[in-house]
Amino acid sequence: MTLTDFNKQSEAAARAALATCCGSSQWADEVMKGFPFSTEAALVERVTTAWYDACTASDWLEAFTHHPKIGDLDSLRKKFAATSHLAGSEQAAVAEADSPTLEALALGNAAYVQHFGFIFIVCATGKPAGEMLRLLQDRLENEPEEELLVAMGEQHKITMLRLKKLLPQADWSLLRNSHITTHVLDTSIGKPGSGLTIRLQQALGKRWRTIAQGITNHDGRIPDLLPPNRFLNPAAYRMVFGTAAYFAARQVTGFYPTVEITFTTFDHTHYHVPLLINPFGYSTYRGS
Repeated sequence: MTLTDFNKQSEAAARAALATCCGSSQWADEVMKGFPFSTEAALVERVTTAWYDACTASDWLEAFTHHPKIGDLDSLRKKFAATSHLAGSEQAAVAEADSPTLEALALGNAAYVQHFGFIFIVCATGKPAGEMLRLLQDRLENEPEEELLVAMGEQHKITMLRLKKLLPQADWSLLRNSHITTHVLDTSIGKPGSGLTIRLQQALGKRWRTIAQGITNHDGRIPDLLPPNRFLNPAAYRMVFGTAAYFAARQVTGFYPTVEITFTTFDHTHYHVPLLINPFGYSTYRGS
């Protein structure tokens, strides 16, 4: 379907289609205020501003209820059949996980719901089950206010992926990857620093608040720390790298339990913040 095809639908049909991308009623109502959409750019702008500017915590929580728990494949097939054509492959890696990992995910999900009051939301596409389990366990350490923001960002990543599936023939070349990215290189072994937890934090008065979170892939990168075309306001930010767990997993004694890199953004250009790490030192710079 192209954007032109989408615009030819009735308003009711178009809204129902959007609801399969995100379960927030307020979000769908706000997006539909721009219907029909003149360009893909206009649609993306409406989708993004509706989520971040017009929706509130109650709307985000409503959207979360339209997802199954990670690892709950029976629920994905039955209760959420209406979105299965868009969401069916999102947990493909979980279907291949071994029993201990699935059991750990179930226990983690239960602890998460008890702690935060909503299910664990993660953009699962392309992530192996073990990585999602680590993310779940790491995010359990967040404050409730932080975790809501992290989950809200993950929901928007899911929305954008489903929107692209809904309109596979639309022109999505306008989408730009995460506003802020990183690349970790372990100089002690000359290889990417994979499996390293990273928190992106925003300055809030005299304290820092986590707004996004991820784990470096096999290449030492997190390409989707932020959703596409989500641009942060110019301000001070901080990346916190979980180096203690990284080196411990390799049975190496490291001097720095965490590495914290504070930087400032000025505009909507891409900010790449690499980290060169070894057990007893590190360096950074603004990359490209």
